[in-house]
Amino acid sequence: MKEECGVFGIHAPGKEVGKMTYFGLYALQHRGQESAGIAVTSGDGIIVVKDLGLVSQVFNENSFVNLRGDSAIGHVRYSTTGSNSWKDAQPLYEMTERGPCAIAQNSNLVNTIELRGYLEEENLDLTSTTDTEVMSGLLRSSKAKTTLQAIEDVFPAMKGAYSIVLLTEEGLYGIRDPYGIRPLCIGTGKETALIASESPALDVVGARMLREVEPGEVVRISESGIEAKRFAPSPRSALCIFEFIYFARPDTILQDRLVYDVRKRMGFHMAENDNITADMVIPVPDSGIPAAVGYAERAGIPFGEGLIKNRYIGRTFIQPTQEMRNLGVRLKLNALAPSIAGKRLVVVDDSIVRGTTSRKIVELLREGGAREVHMRISSPPIRYPCFYGIDTANRDELIASNLEVDQIKDFLGVDSLSYMGMDDLISSCGEREKFCTACFDGAYPIEVPRELEISKFKLEKTREGM
Repeated sequence: MKEECGVFGIHAPGKEVGKMTYFGLYALQHRGQESAGIAVTSGDGIIVVKDLGLVSQVFNENSFVNLRGDSAIGHVRYSTTGSNSWKDAQPLYEMTERGPCAIAQNSNLVNTIELRGYLEEENLDLTSTTDTEVMSGLLRSSKAKTTLQAIEDVFPAMKGAYSIVLLTEEGLYGIRDPYGIRPLCIGTGKETALIASESPALDVVGARMLREVEPGEVVRISESGIEAKRFAPSPRSALCIFEFIYFARPDTILQDRLVYDVRKRMGFHMAENDNITADMVIPVPDSGIPAAVGYAERAGIPFGEGLIKNRYIGRTFIQPTQEMRNLGVRLKLNALAPSIAGKRLVVVDDSIVRGTTSRKIVELLREGGAREVHMRISSPPIRYPCFYGIDTANRDELIASNLEVDQIKDFLGVDSLSYMGMDDLISSCGEREKFCTACFDGAYPIEVPRELEISKFKLEKTREGM
């Protein structure tokens, strides 16, 4: 599984909003590692600094000389659609009839081609390959007198998942799609108001979480305070359930639940439905740790470390080829041979997508001397692609879409394999109607155009060529 993006916004007159945004983005770095950017305003123009690379690579002390103002937004990107180039880095700057604005998003629209066609008919030039440019182009095309009116004018036409921060001279805005597929929350501090993808980005700058932005809600932060308004009705909540399984940091609060506790409960459920005899429970670090802790506690099997992670290596999905993915596993993980030699292991991981990474991990454990390897996955089999911003493979590459569990077990080279059942997953996370589970069951909450269902891969290539 590959991340989406992370967004951050802050209104704090008299404070170093550029540096505070930098720290907020650092806390969201796990959501995107391809580019980073910050936009700042003091009410008389907007300055944008962005580039390819990690937050620490894009910004240095000199970067903040000009990044001074009362409000700022920031972005870390993983390109689930389009290309990875400087022009696609965010925030994007746009000049509208209402003045300048900067926009950063964590999104994926399913009607991008339709919206691009409309903008081209309006003779609006599009130079990047991102959905963000489509959004900013629609805002530019709106004749509304205020930014809030423009949001109400154009965003109901957008179909898909989006959590957005928008910066103008008149205020900072946070916008969440009517299904709430991507996370977005509001925080407050001393004379400070903030918007972020995840609550730890608020913690790092000394703020506290106030609440989540509601699906279909726009929040405006300005000198007048925090104002909220519905711009579209919400048919239902459909938070991507993989936020709980993998994407969000374990110290994030989602739907009033601590992600760490939810993942630990997943481990409880897996152990309750298992009768394996083993000597040690080990996680695939880091996302497998809470579930492994829960499994070990409930099963009464010692918890231990069997895989050591090199924490100076980024997540291996940033490597573009399968050969580099294979090498990346060995760069990132190493078996702790003295601890696992001769032992029967329960290995807990969050998911299996293509299966190649899991297979390499099993090889590492076998080379380290493990006598038995029993893999337990804290999610159901992934059988369907995501069209809402998670860069899963196309369906032909999803191993669970083509093989039964016993066949996957043989491919991985494990002694046994078990996935978490859907009912136990929902029991761990909350109420079923609050989540998008389409990657497991194909029940897409937002209608997906037929051309996307036929070939997600084809769509990606089409967008890259635009």
